[in-house]
Amino acid sequence: MAYKYTKQGPSWRRHKIKRRRRLPKKFNKDLLFKNAILLLVALFVLGSIFTLGIFAWAVKDLPNPDELIDRNVIQSTKIYDSTGEHLLYEIHGDKNRTLVELENIPQTLIDATITVEDQQFYKHSGFNPFRIFEGVVIGTLFRGRATGGSTITQQFVKNAVLTNERRISRKIKELILSIELERRFEKDDILQMYFNEIPYGSTNYGCESASQAYFDKPVTELTLAESATLAALPKAPSRYLNNPDLLDERRDLILFMMVGEEYITQEEADAAMAEEVEIQESVSNIDAPHFVLWVKQMLEETYGERLVEQGGLKVTTTIDYEKQMIAEDVVEEKVDELGPQLGFSNASLVAIDPSNGHILAMVGSKDYFDEDIDGAVNVALRPRQPGSSFKPIVYTTAFTEGYTPNSILWDVETTFPTVTGDYAPKNYDLGERGPVTIRTAVQGSLNIPAVKMVYLTEIEDALTFAEGLGYTTFEDRSRFGLSVVLGGAEVELLEHVGAYATFANEGVHHEPVSILKVEDPDGEVLEEWEESKGSQALEENIARMISDVLSDNAARSYVFGTGSYLQLEDRPVAAKTGTTNDYRDAWLLGYTPSLAAGVWAGNNDNSEMVHGAGGSTAAGPIWNAFMSQALAGSAIEPFTEPEIPVTGNSILDGQLPVQTVTLDTASGKLATDYTPESYRQTTTYAEYHTTLHYIDKDDPLGGTPKNPDNDPMYEPWENAVVDWIARQQAETGIIIEQGSAPTEYDDLHVPSNFPDVEITSPESNEEITSRNIELSTDASAPRGLSRIEYYIDGLYLTADTTPGSSTHILLPNTIGRGWHDLEAIAYDDIDNSSVHEISINVQVEPADSSFSFQSPTNGQNIDPIDQTFSVVLELSDYENYHSISLYGEPVGTGSKTFAGSLTGPSSPFVTIDWTLPVAGDYILTARADALSGPDIETLGILVHVSDVVPEPEEDLSEGNDAGNGVIDEEEPPPNLNPFE
Repeated sequence: MAYKYTKQGPSWRRHKIKRRRRLPKKFNKDLLFKNAILLLVALFVLGSIFTLGIFAWAVKDLPNPDELIDRNVIQSTKIYDSTGEHLLYEIHGDKNRTLVELENIPQTLIDATITVEDQQFYKHSGFNPFRIFEGVVIGTLFRGRATGGSTITQQFVKNAVLTNERRISRKIKELILSIELERRFEKDDILQMYFNEIPYGSTNYGCESASQAYFDKPVTELTLAESATLAALPKAPSRYLNNPDLLDERRDLILFMMVGEEYITQEEADAAMAEEVEIQESVSNIDAPHFVLWVKQMLEETYGERLVEQGGLKVTTTIDYEKQMIAEDVVEEKVDELGPQLGFSNASLVAIDPSNGHILAMVGSKDYFDEDIDGAVNVALRPRQPGSSFKPIVYTTAFTEGYTPNSILWDVETTFPTVTGDYAPKNYDLGERGPVTIRTAVQGSLNIPAVKMVYLTEIEDALTFAEGLGYTTFEDRSRFGLSVVLGGAEVELLEHVGAYATFANEGVHHEPVSILKVEDPDGEVLEEWEESKGSQALEENIARMISDVLSDNAARSYVFGTGSYLQLEDRPVAAKTGTTNDYRDAWLLGYTPSLAAGVWAGNNDNSEMVHGAGGSTAAGPIWNAFMSQALAGSAIEPFTEPEIPVTGNSILDGQLPVQTVTLDTASGKLATDYTPESYRQTTTYAEYHTTLHYIDKDDPLGGTPKNPDNDPMYEPWENAVVDWIARQQAETGIIIEQGSAPTEYDDLHVPSNFPDVEITSPESNEEITSRNIELSTDASAPRGLSRIEYYIDGLYLTADTTPGSSTHILLPNTIGRGWHDLEAIAYDDIDNSSVHEISINVQVEPADSSFSFQSPTNGQNIDPIDQTFSVVLELSDYENYHSISLYGEPVGTGSKTFAGSLTGPSSPFVTIDWTLPVAGDYILTARADALSGPDIETLGILVHVSDVVPEPEEDLSEGNDAGNGVIDEEEPPPNLNPFE
């Protein structure tokens, strides 16, 4: 290469010297065209030779037509447990095949097969380039993998001549052999061979044997619906046989396509779709049938049906034989024991090793062979609504965003405006608990806080997080709303247990594993599971937090009791129940650090169980029995304690802005020891607002939002809190004031304001010789006197509401001879009081009869549990009295009111029902009217009628997720409700 140098400023630069190409003086176009023709001819000749070579190599061993349908099976495939010692199932390769002429195959089966497998069958020459392009190119680009594009001819070649290996060489052979087969045979001959050779599942090869096996009739008698069902099977026989619903969907699709191809009318298709088609399949000599047949399906998808049926494979699975047997026994035993009374006939159980994802046990139903319960259906792989067992997924999502187990949510009835209308979820017991922590909300299985939590975390975030835990049923996001947190989206039990296993494994997720090794008859390993680190689906400490919540037996004891099926005696275990609407599905998911297991209970036809058959009552006993037996003899493993973050946000950290104090209602200041009970009032000061007032849902750790009311949920959530507080104040009498509590103390009820009082009549130690006596005092008060009350021996005598005058009373005939204490208590306008006491000597004989209150007693507090209270009096000489009357007098009014009576007492103990008045202090007295002689009266007793109805003790055996445990003295969860 030549260069030249040029000077640019003080330096020199080197440049390539460009040379102009020299062309021939005359461009010969004719010569170029001739050379191109010769090159194309040479390439064609070489290509033809290469193609002919491949073709000759491929067709040299092409069997004759008779041999294509007359071949013997080589070896059976064996499926073992994880040890390789227990044979779970042997897939016998003995083919069940009966040849049938094409003319005896119903046209409906021919049309259905051509419609779904190869609509261009009578037009192509062995292959369809458009289907190949669609399957390979379109499938790879849009579905992530190449999909089937084979014609009926190619399918026959693959199943009758070649293997299902995934190699280009096999595909080339298949293509060439298909072309050669089309050259040698008529279309109907190929179709006849196809219908006699293609596998329809199990050991059934050919349509006649399949028809006899599945429908118990010759192929000639198949209905349209049965023909479409049979045509649906060859694509993936085990998959469709194991999932009847999926098979029905494919059958209906075929019928729909047949209408489009004008093979049948829409009316015929509708009638066929309405026809109930039952597949009869026989399986014997099998352990863990649901698991084994699922494994068989996966093997067929990888290696093809023929290799699995005939290839003599040895398959080692993950099943722990001992745990599998425990699971099968427990499911059968508990369903038989509990099912009849709770209204369920089936259950499913899955157990997983959290450390590696190995499926240790899988029970798809109570009994695979029980047709009455659709036992062959593997419920472990069927989507079902999980109820509240999905809540931990949402709450764990919240933990990843900054919430903690201590964060506060409002459990108050709330209406959520949505695009589909208002949504107002209820708790299982229809109750409200006010402010609760996440820990309490999870373990109490509260619905309202859960719906708020999924809004705060956002549905999309929760479902994306769930997919990171292995769920595959949330692809269509348009199906899901706020109810997703309550189990409104279906999940598979296998994936559900896999997610809980991730929690057990401190955030490391392993996809569920079923196959450890696959070997061919010569011992060559075709595939083998390799241990991996898994994927870190969530931070270690977050996993520890949800495990800490789910293993907190005390936190759930207020609903389930401490002896429920959710705990394993001294062994730490994390667990959560779930129950769907109308009691159609019952779940219990739980784990220790080394074993995760889940149970579903219900009915395969989705019918309801009895009311109350929830996760803890139907699924709980099964889960508990399995875990107890499976873990027996193993070391007790504790969960690692989490570090609960302190965020600095009071709501996230579990602190309400609240202060409860006792006020003096006269001064409005803090009560003191001098403040009388009549003026004491418990008041809560707070700034109660919805969670959205304190937390920005888009940035929970970002501080208090500046404009929280911009959130569309703020107003309905805030109104719900305000309404709840108002209702609680009305019910309890406890007033909650918005703002800060006062800091000054009561300055009205002080000694300087106390009255002075002295009894002037009778005098101290005076002898009383008449029951008619005069009572008078010398009294005064800085604020003025309001009343003076008189008591004898602590029992009420009378009250003087016009202090300064004398009061004449008639001593009750029940006051006997001897010394008695007489008291006078002076009150001012705000119940400041002082007392003066003297002794008097009564010298008047009492009445012959004794008359007194037995219930209530003096000073008793009466809770208004009922509208009436049964007052019990004792009258010794009851035969001498014709009636007894009861009177009530509000303290300080001097106004006695008739409260009830009884005529003709028949025993010394007399009961009169008192209709309870409004809350307050009352004096009760009674009078007995004599048949002859003087009437007698009781002394008065002072009682207080409360304004708060105490909550009855709950029956913890009822409710969606209630257990059968009994509450003991274990420490209850923290109570944030200011009204309790």
